[in-house]
Amino acid sequence: MAKNYMLLYGKNSVLERLRANPESIRKVLLSDKFKEPEIEDLIEKHAIPVERLSASDLAKKRPAKDLQGVIAKVGKFKYVEFDDLLDTPESKRRTLIFLDRVSDPHNLGVILRTTACFGGFAVIIPGHEACEVNETVLHVASGAENYTPVSMVTNISNSMAKAKKTGYWIVGAVVDEDAISIEEGNLPFPLGVVLGSEGSGIRPGLKKHLDMKARIPMEGALLSFNVNIACALFCYEICRQRTGDQ
Repeated sequence: MAKNYMLLYGKNSVLERLRANPESIRKVLLSDKFKEPEIEDLIEKHAIPVERLSASDLAKKRPAKDLQGVIAKVGKFKYVEFDDLLDTPESKRRTLIFLDRVSDPHNLGVILRTTACFGGFAVIIPGHEACEVNETVLHVASGAENYTPVSMVTNISNSMAKAKKTGYWIVGAVVDEDAISIEEGNLPFPLGVVLGSEGSGIRPGLKKHLDMKARIPMEGALLSFNVNIACALFCYEICRQRTGDQ
């Protein structure tokens, strides 16, 4: 039987959950030498059950090198309905980051952390051939899951088409020479950005929905950025242009 909870570990991950969504925490496990006043105060404030364990016993609960003396037992991750992201006033719509088959949990975790830091983004992932929001993703995200909505959809292509019908413009992050440079082109809003898989980029079936192709200017080696780095660069430029429009 699949477990109906997740284990959140590491100081930052647990602290941000305590700050933003304490009701999702069922229990906190601490090493017997753990001392972090803010975490301990928030546990007490929200009357969350806590248990002290030896470092070795704590490590048995969730084998990982970055436990940092704290594990929180939390409810399963809750995805946001895609339609709810679209059903908002245009002036308050988030920029949508569509991820096409991103399978590495570390990449997904970094993308969540990046979008949370910039603010005003939501991430859309497919339900198949891609990484879901698992415990590794949450650890890498370091609490970002509390600030960036994530929607899991059955079909990315259909979701892109639906977004376009509600007024979104869809831009694909590519390396094609005929694509505009993100720092030179004027990005349209509300905006959806498609980032391809770590190995093969955006699938041809998705490219038919693109209103624009954009690339990151590179003067160095003929390589490509990791998907999480590409996401960060696009988010920066999106925020710069989005702020300029306000």
